[in-house]
Amino acid sequence: MEKEPRLGIDFGRVIHGGPLAPGDADTVFLGGSFEEALASPATEGVYEVLPGLIAAFGGRAWIISKCGDRIQRRTLAWLDHHDFYGRIGLPRGNVRFCRKRADKAWHCEELGITHMIDDRLDVHRAIRGIVPYRYLFGPQEGPGWVRRIGDWAEAASISEDIPAGRTRPATPRSR
Repeated sequence: MEKEPRLGIDFGRVIHGGPLAPGDADTVFLGGSFEEALASPATEGVYEVLPGLIAAFGGRAWIISKCGDRIQRRTLAWLDHHDFYGRIGLPRGNVRFCRKRADKAWHCEELGITHMIDDRLDVHRAIRGIVPYRYLFGPQEGPGWVRRIGDWAEAASISEDIPAGRTRPATPRSR
């Protein structure tokens, strides 16, 4: 039986602070004050495109981010401060964190992620045998087994990769 489509989205340099050139860091979010981090903007186009993608996936979407405790607290505060959950239709509990990029593979496997948007090629290498649809977000080029998505305007096309008839909302099945 085919899995229900499920979307995974990285936070740094995808939802927030990007896309940046390879090697660039989002210094305000990472190194600025807590107030500066909260005030920093979302990536251009995320509020216009991501709600439609989440709807196309029937609400089955998760933020999967690699960070330490300090950035995790900032990320959660930023999501609340910008009413991100309400604005894009992501359930509040659908945020996962890990300490190493390769550990995103574990989350993808556990959640049954079928489509993943991330700006790091090392993440895509780690999830290659787990997630069939992989999107490298930003200006960097990647190998043929990952699809480059330059920005959120291009990311709108991801909904075309959802198998036909699999976009219905997630609802509990009665037994």
